[in-house]
Amino acid sequence: MLQWAYFYMVITYNNGECVKISQGDLTLAFNPPTKESSIKVAKFGSDIVLISFTHPDFNGVDTASLGDKTPFVISGPGEYDVKGVTVRGFGSIATYDGKTSVNTIYSVSLDGFSLCFLGALSAEDLPQEAKQEIDDIDVLFLPIGGEGVLNYATAYKLAVKLGPKLIIPIHYGSVGQKDALKLFLKEAGAEDIKPVDRLTIKRKDVEGKEAEIVVLESN
Repeated sequence: MLQWAYFYMVITYNNGECVKISQGDLTLAFNPPTKESSIKVAKFGSDIVLISFTHPDFNGVDTASLGDKTPFVISGPGEYDVKGVTVRGFGSIATYDGKTSVNTIYSVSLDGFSLCFLGALSAEDLPQEAKQEIDDIDVLFLPIGGEGVLNYATAYKLAVKLGPKLIIPIHYGSVGQKDALKLFLKEAGAEDIKPVDRLTIKRKDVEGKEAEIVVLESN
């Protein structure tokens, strides 16, 4: 039964751009905020933390550290292989909260799943290297809030171009443009989608899907 658990991936959304992914005993965290950020999340333990942009809203490694668990930190472009997880980071220039810096787009291969996390992306398209290397995305984590990241309309256009099986919008609610999620769902013709508190999937659940939107409630 323990080995069977590894076929499942559990995704939760913790506000801002903080996404937690668990599979078996392994936990990944993307862009947890620091305690200085206005984005508030509860502390939790993780094995790997991926940071897209150097800003208190995104680089709270301490937030994703709990007890005796010290996570491996990935914080920029490059290739990484950690605990059986393959990560490729692609750099892009972004401006968020008045700060211009490198935003890292992450492509993650996790036990048969292909994940793409865009981070604080504000450009309407991916950098050339990322476009050449990232394809066949199972789950796309898409910022939609504007004000330094993609706005709802541009985000949806990019998502359609990338052609993921599942789209999970992030960076909305207490951050970004007011009503960004509502406007994004209207843009996508998906106003009837109901939020869920977590997404639990296995590989076969994404097969055959095309740009299906999943809205996760902030935990």
